[in-house]
Amino acid sequence: MSYLNTKLLSALLKNESVDEIFRQELETATNEILTTELTAFLNYEKYSIEGYNSGNSRNGYYERTIHSHFGDLNIKIPRDRNGEFSQKTVPAYQRNTDSLETTVIQLYKKGITTREIADLIEKMYGHHYSPATVSNITKAVQAQVEAFHQRPISDKYAIIYGDATYLSVRRDSVAKEALHILIGITHEGEKEVLDYALYPSETADNYREMLQSLKQRGLEQVLLFVTDGLNGFKNACLEVYPKAKHQSCWTHVARNVMKHVRAKDKSKVMDDLKPVYKAETIEKAKEFLDSFMKKYAVVYPKAVKVLKDNDSLFTFYEFPTQIKASIYTTNLIEGFNKNLKRGTKRKEQFPNEDSLERYVCSFCSDYNNRFSTRIHKGFAQASAELNELFD
Repeated sequence: MSYLNTKLLSALLKNESVDEIFRQELETATNEILTTELTAFLNYEKYSIEGYNSGNSRNGYYERTIHSHFGDLNIKIPRDRNGEFSQKTVPAYQRNTDSLETTVIQLYKKGITTREIADLIEKMYGHHYSPATVSNITKAVQAQVEAFHQRPISDKYAIIYGDATYLSVRRDSVAKEALHILIGITHEGEKEVLDYALYPSETADNYREMLQSLKQRGLEQVLLFVTDGLNGFKNACLEVYPKAKHQSCWTHVARNVMKHVRAKDKSKVMDDLKPVYKAETIEKAKEFLDSFMKKYAVVYPKAVKVLKDNDSLFTFYEFPTQIKASIYTTNLIEGFNKNLKRGTKRKEQFPNEDSLERYVCSFCSDYNNRFSTRIHKGFAQASAELNELFD
């Protein structure tokens, strides 16, 4: 039986608390790891003759007190003579290893209210945190939300996608509200959520307001906006960035066409429509479109009118072919929205707007961190050509 097990058994037989035993063992283990870390850094054992010619040596330690679940740990941080050693065992400035604070912040990020968190902590750990205490712990999270909306962004984006998804929020009653989202891709292929905003319903004016905010944060030029069929969305984009181009999402265009087609004909009509936006060149696309409209002008005039009234069908042909698959639909942002909503299903509703803000900010920040070093498909090959399209 190990020495630790012997001490634990002895304490249990005497009906004594085992917290002090764990505290001592944790303190000893942490200090031993720090000592080993310095040895590895210096590359020689203490009192070894190799240290005399190494150019660096041990130089005592300084003490830190770390608050843990089992009590205070007296930690001795070793130092080297040249001041080059930087230990990794104990994070800088950390004074608390208790998991409760971490748990509180994670729950808060998920949109749970301070009062709900206080109740959960009481049930899970037996610790009573008042809502006021929880609120103080989570102030840093609210600061992250504000920082997300105010952070500087790149001055140029090749593509910006815009779309909204509806989430349930409680005010005086519960109702679905439109979370507007803008995702950008630089000409190098780096993508990020530029901003999000909650409004009662989706309108072009809301997007205009968001784009004006992006302009204030440093966004000067956009090559292409890709959006769905929301009325006025295109005009809102081009009012704020008049040099930009616009592409209507072909998935939405096709849906709008199919609204005017009988169920028995949908499959055939769709098969005739696909070659229009799958064509290799814009010349071929226009030929297919002309043939489609002639074929269905009499049978389904309203379906044909959907295509006639849209002057943003073929903008994506003006861009490098390597990124064509990414810019003729809003599939990228719709996939983002789908994953966002999947995570909210457990909640059913957000208790207030702040709760929703925290959850969405956490989700968007994780997304941005995950894709900050990934190049979106096709952009590596098209980067130079896209860069030339900027002023």
